[in-house]
Amino acid sequence: LLFPAVLEEVLQSIDSELQALELQIQELVDKQQELLQKKMRVRNLLKQSSGGVEAGGSKDTGTSAEEWNKTDFPWHEKVQTALQSKFKLQKFRSLQLETVNAAMAGKDVFLVMPTGGGKSLCYQLPAVCSDGFTLVVCPLISLMEDQLMVLEQLGISAALLNASSSKEHVKWVHMEMLKKNSQLKLIYVTPEKIAKSKMFMSKLEKAHQAGCLARIAVDEVHCCSQWGHDFRPDYKSLGILKRQFPNTPLIGLTATATNHVLKDAQNILHVQKCITFTASFNRPNLYYEVRHKPSNNEDFIEDIVKTINGRYKGLSGIVYCFSQKDSEQVTVSLQKLGIKAGTYHANMDAKYKSRVHKGWATNQIQVVVATVAFGMGIDKPDVRFVIHHSMSKSMENYYQESGRAGRDDQKADCILYYGFGDIFRISSMVVMENVGQEKLYDMVSYCQNMNKCRRVLLARHFDEMWDSANCNRMCDNCCRENGCERMDVTGYCRDLIKILEQADRLSEKLTPLKLIDAWSGKGVSKLRVPDVTPPKHPREELERIIAHLLLQQYLKEDFSFTAFATISYLKVGPKAWLLKNEGHVITIEGITKRNVFKVKPSQSSNSKGSRENTQTGSKAVQDSGVKKSQEHKRPSCGPNLKAKKPKLQAGGNDQAVVID
Repeated sequence: LLFPAVLEEVLQSIDSELQALELQIQELVDKQQELLQKKMRVRNLLKQSSGGVEAGGSKDTGTSAEEWNKTDFPWHEKVQTALQSKFKLQKFRSLQLETVNAAMAGKDVFLVMPTGGGKSLCYQLPAVCSDGFTLVVCPLISLMEDQLMVLEQLGISAALLNASSSKEHVKWVHMEMLKKNSQLKLIYVTPEKIAKSKMFMSKLEKAHQAGCLARIAVDEVHCCSQWGHDFRPDYKSLGILKRQFPNTPLIGLTATATNHVLKDAQNILHVQKCITFTASFNRPNLYYEVRHKPSNNEDFIEDIVKTINGRYKGLSGIVYCFSQKDSEQVTVSLQKLGIKAGTYHANMDAKYKSRVHKGWATNQIQVVVATVAFGMGIDKPDVRFVIHHSMSKSMENYYQESGRAGRDDQKADCILYYGFGDIFRISSMVVMENVGQEKLYDMVSYCQNMNKCRRVLLARHFDEMWDSANCNRMCDNCCRENGCERMDVTGYCRDLIKILEQADRLSEKLTPLKLIDAWSGKGVSKLRVPDVTPPKHPREELERIIAHLLLQQYLKEDFSFTAFATISYLKVGPKAWLLKNEGHVITIEGITKRNVFKVKPSQSSNSKGSRENTQTGSKAVQDSGVKKSQEHKRPSCGPNLKAKKPKLQAGGNDQAVVID
């Protein structure tokens, strides 16, 4: 018989092999998914080039956007007259006519259109041109109030029902719902009203029987799906609308939804066959830029102020913050430095929020400093900049928030400040969400990337294909005049794993900041590993390397929950076993001071084994070194703006680089 210790060793060996196989299987599955997505994108491009499905064609019914872009429908004259006389517009924007025609034809429609593209008109105009009323389901009361204010100014009768509605108002709306000749054209409710008010559902049933329910509009339809970036449980109850009123046409609208989210939302709403119009994600007038977030708050605020006073003096903008506390503190800091700023977040008094909103809309306030609570339905066309004080929690959120700039189709800037600490601050907040961490890491990957066109990265996320040549130098990465060099960080990864393993032996947990301190030879001496030489790179570069290794799963987060907070620690990740192969190489890309050729993917430093070719940056994105006397300038992509040269090499001044 073998000794138990030997058997235990054999068992551990088998477990290690099984874990290795599982990781290899997962890598193959990931590669399969990547190829399937690429196949789908190429197939869609083929359909587009042959006229089968435009950006916005219908994949579900076999019809194309072109078939609905006609003026020979019987309702066209009525629609055109209402567009000009009621909505004071002379022409339709992209995909608006197609969507309106499909809605007027009584079809179920899903519309994916960028923020500021004019989604609201696509159900408001058919409502005005149809008998009866349109039921509009919206997630936010503030959004509905904004739309009602605009409709009132246009002389269009609309009503909102919520918990604060008076009995008299509710009674009047219920009566109007049953009148065939009623002037009330739009009734706005929250999803909670559908889910919890039996009285309202009873009235809706009677209105349907009387032929007064013309159509149903579900705004922010991505909220139905748990895979969406803003899942709301009450949206799942909206499936009852199609079950109860199967012949009533439904239109679902969103600015941000992948194909997976759209399919999920359609299933939840019981809309099996519908026309899906998808506008291109691209906003050609927006310039995308990612900057390093200075660690010193005073320098950070001064950098924002110099940017606003320089490039955007007297122009409207938004500064998005991660928390309500941040928004209040940033507002005070901006005001002290002479910026007319106002705070906006969900827990503020409604009258104060309204005052800030109106002050900003009338240009009495230059900058609104806000959380994500500010924005849905905000329709100020001349917003020249959107600055993110911290990165968003997902690509969908970022796309929607940044998209509030430049709705007048004039050039506008979207500047995101990316900070290492924000990764873990946000991660601790989204850890309980279904796909919160996955979506956050997609956002981090976007920020880390210093090579690919920002529009290519956005397109990939939203299942589109994009040629970076069409960016027209409207993002920081396309404006870079410096080449990228590849740097081997395999040794650094091995060092970090040694430090984490030593901490584990000592029953110590390392936060990301403590890990950097231990790696740099600082902090508690017992955590230092004798054969780990502290790297000579600036701290910002070390942060970017750790973030890169986290994204690539050589490191992983481990969360500890206390009564007051959720704390993120770093541990050895599931891919660390790959480093047992001496030939395994991990490389990253960054900015170099001199122009160099890009290393071919097949080449790097003396590697015969497996390879990870991914991208991260150097000290900063768009030059991280922020000095008090320094103002960030957009590269030569817009008027009167010159390119600026990055200061640091990705690999440090003495890093060997292989180039061809």
